[in-house]
Amino acid sequence: MNGSITDVPGIEVGHAQNLSAGTGCTVVLCRRGAVPGVDSRGGAPATRETDCLRPENMLPVMHSAFLAGGSAFGLDCAGGIMRCLEEQGVGFDIGVAVVPIVAGAALNDLAFGNAKVRPDAAMGYEACGNASASECRQGNIGAGTGACIGRLAGNARGSMKGGLGTASLKVGELIIGAIVAVNCNGDVLDPETGRTLAGTLRRDRKQIAGARHLLTTPGGIYMEGFPTNTTIGVVATNAALTKAGATRVAMNAHDGYAHAIQPVHTMGDCDVIFCMGAGSVKADVTRVGAIAAWVMAAAVANAVRAAEGLHGVPCMKELA
Repeated sequence: MNGSITDVPGIEVGHAQNLSAGTGCTVVLCRRGAVPGVDSRGGAPATRETDCLRPENMLPVMHSAFLAGGSAFGLDCAGGIMRCLEEQGVGFDIGVAVVPIVAGAALNDLAFGNAKVRPDAAMGYEACGNASASECRQGNIGAGTGACIGRLAGNARGSMKGGLGTASLKVGELIIGAIVAVNCNGDVLDPETGRTLAGTLRRDRKQIAGARHLLTTPGGIYMEGFPTNTTIGVVATNAALTKAGATRVAMNAHDGYAHAIQPVHTMGDCDVIFCMGAGSVKADVTRVGAIAAWVMAAAVANAVRAAEGLHGVPCMKELA
């Protein structure tokens, strides 16, 4: 166990990023196909192929879930991922072709680095080609490259560096892992202690202002309705799930967001979680969903702890 979503057998992760532009892409693969689920809670979703994952629709599996920067532009990554998987013979066989089922979500990092450089098909292809069952890096990598936390006062100042985080937990034969790109409007808390790890900074940029203080103080520095953030993630498990069960696990995993991010699911967020059921271990959906929430909360905190300052945006370690 590496404390990563890749601890789930059959799951691979690959990254590609442009550090100078401040953006990137993360691909989560299950080449043999995973039972899919998805749940979107944010008010500004930027997503691809989520409808086909729903329980009432036909497709029984997905082969990849990707997380990307670039706002809606970043959804272009899918074309490169599909091309890479098609070349490897991975996909849903429709007779005349093999069609990889590639779903994904994008976060808004356009105000970080270079807004004219976004994840595209070439980056998606590169990330897919880099996929490995041993990948467990965190921080300023893949979709976490341009992630920032705490823009309740706007883009001009006050944010801290977010990033990519992952975590896993094994209970007997059952394994559940999560990976997440944390780019939220709210504060990120340690799910074990409640300590605030990152958030909107005070005017001196040396201390965290506190989201509750900003939102409840009349005439403060809160910028009303500022719409630039998102937390997007994937949970995977070796449990035997139906599409309905995978959807329920994705829904439950949002409790992990709520435990580690305050406030969460705002109108400016594209908060999305995909679920990939990639095994045959018998497990109660209630148990899987509850554990998925705890693992996701840990992954959110890990993203902040692993992040490094970039493009003048400080990280948690610089304030400690």
